[in-house]
Amino acid sequence: MQQPYDYRGKVVFIAGGTSGINLGVAQAFAQAGAAVTMMSRSQDKVDAAVAELKTHGSAVYGVTVDVRDYATTDAALKSAAAALGKFDVLISGAAGNFPAPALGMSANAFKSVVDIDLLGTYHVLRAAFPLLNKPGASIINISAPQAFIPMEFQIHVCAAKAGVDMCTRVAAMEWGPAGVRVNSVTPGPIAGTEGIKRLAPNDATSELVKDSVPLGHFGTPHDIAQACLWLSSPLARYVTGVVLPVDGGWSLGGVSSSAAGMKKAFASAGKPAPAKG
Repeated sequence: MQQPYDYRGKVVFIAGGTSGINLGVAQAFAQAGAAVTMMSRSQDKVDAAVAELKTHGSAVYGVTVDVRDYATTDAALKSAAAALGKFDVLISGAAGNFPAPALGMSANAFKSVVDIDLLGTYHVLRAAFPLLNKPGASIINISAPQAFIPMEFQIHVCAAKAGVDMCTRVAAMEWGPAGVRVNSVTPGPIAGTEGIKRLAPNDATSELVKDSVPLGHFGTPHDIAQACLWLSSPLARYVTGVVLPVDGGWSLGGVSSSAAGMKKAFASAGKPAPAKG
């Protein structure tokens, strides 16, 4: 397929860009000619992703850091900017998730997801702002439908991603005068990702989730990547503060039926159900 976007001469930084959706986004920008930095907690994953992206002929840089720590995140972004130049595009996609009822997780488990998703997003955005190629830079936060749709067994993700979307909106307002656009992309069920494996762990729940998508199929990392390529391009120059679902219509109602399937899966596995009375 011919690449419709040209990012030659552009620098893209992707937090969490070594697997799943984020790796698919990184591949798409590299294929479009961008120089790409990927950041992740796992050195092995960073090394593998860097090697893969170099096959597209673009400059690639990898850094290993935990986004929960601001000082090391700040240092990693400065290192990337020194290596490849200021960022034209910033994708913040570090995330953690596991299905569990509110009374079935510890306080530390709740905090770990909030720290990765919400605090990590703020750390990346805060550290990146001085390193953005302004005016004209684009920031995209990878969110989730749990940000605006309550879902059982996802209290931690609902809280964290709701915060991420509000960070998107506030940053869009505050940083717009500097020529920085800030948007969120909200993926639906994406085939082959760790997220769908955890939320639909067997064939029965997988089919139930697929049937709950109005378009009738799972998305792919390529679908999310195309949305990010468009949002970061001049075609979207007047788009900021938007939370864009890329989910085949799943957030229109399918999430609820999928949650019902998750509840049955928990019950059949003998795991704690939501509290009653």
